[in-house]
Amino acid sequence: MAAKLMRAVRYSGYGGGAAGLEHVEVPVPAPANDEVLLKLEAASLNPVDWKIQKGILRPLLPRKFPHIPVFSMISCHAEVPVPAPAKDEVLLKLEAASLNPVDWKIQKGMLRPLFPCKFPHIPVTDVAGEVVEVGSGVKDFKAGDKVVSVLSHFSGGGLAEFAVAKKNITVSRPAEVSAAEGAGLPIAGLTAHQALTQVVGINLDGSGPQKSILITAASGGVGHYAVQLAKLGNTHVTATCGARNIDLVKSLGADEVLDYKTPDGAALKSPSGRTFDAVIHCATGIPWSTFEPNLSTNGKVIDITPNASAMVTFALKKLTFSKKQLVPLLLSPKKENLECLVGLVKEGKLKTVIDSKHPLSKAEDAWAKSIDGHATGKIIVEP
Repeated sequence: MAAKLMRAVRYSGYGGGAAGLEHVEVPVPAPANDEVLLKLEAASLNPVDWKIQKGILRPLLPRKFPHIPVFSMISCHAEVPVPAPAKDEVLLKLEAASLNPVDWKIQKGMLRPLFPCKFPHIPVTDVAGEVVEVGSGVKDFKAGDKVVSVLSHFSGGGLAEFAVAKKNITVSRPAEVSAAEGAGLPIAGLTAHQALTQVVGINLDGSGPQKSILITAASGGVGHYAVQLAKLGNTHVTATCGARNIDLVKSLGADEVLDYKTPDGAALKSPSGRTFDAVIHCATGIPWSTFEPNLSTNGKVIDITPNASAMVTFALKKLTFSKKQLVPLLLSPKKENLECLVGLVKEGKLKTVIDSKHPLSKAEDAWAKSIDGHATGKIIVEP
């Protein structure tokens, strides 16, 4: 029986550039024991590809001729076995997953060697779905329960039809909360919740002294939750966002909204002349020198994506005993906090703004939109 053929582009020797590439039909490869066979939908080129062709990396690469170049695949859909839940896990039939910037940062290698723990890797951690099977040690859930969960960044699994989740970070999802609304909550909502309640000390019941809060990138994933949660406390909220989202951010409860591209927006100047007790910093590229004159005497900047410069500022402010501090935030997901967020959505006190929804078959479109960095609220993928 003749082997099934596929179209490919290859070269048969060193050199030649684009003219050395040839279009051919070759047998479809068979996966080895630890491999998966992929039907490719896209591939990206890197300088190393043509450097291999030029012979710059010989005798290491390629291993043989003819050679089919390019090893960076942007999106690959594959069929893999449905995972089995461990003792403390539940198996979920996924109904929605939401993307976060950390997902594509892992793909770019920005968090190596920590994440992912192995390849191939199914990305995305924020999911909502229905329990179909429980591990032997799980007593709180049963088949048929609707839930929201956070998967591990080490193992991922959210861009799939089924995933396993730890019971200790899985919560019930009431009928009033849709799968898409629930899936948007975990990383973004928990980050906003942790920053406001644990670092700033805001009480979500409205008690306590009033605080003046600035939220940057307030129309994004973390930002839009932060505005709403802050307004549940006794706060005055100033927010920055793009001009197209000013009305949205005002509707979420912000008292003042600045277009970040205007001079006052870039300088983070409150229209009412306030200084800020805390800044929930959800944007990038703003130096400490811009924040400092806008902070109150004991003001804090809580940076949710701290870079090397932020860590240096954090250390310097600590060493010099400065009253104004930069606080790098490292999320510690807690079940009780996720339950709080789901409860607030149920009560109508918190909402997930959905930028767009994409079928699993078009997950690469959602991925590209997340990388673009201008989503309003959350990007959702539905199996």
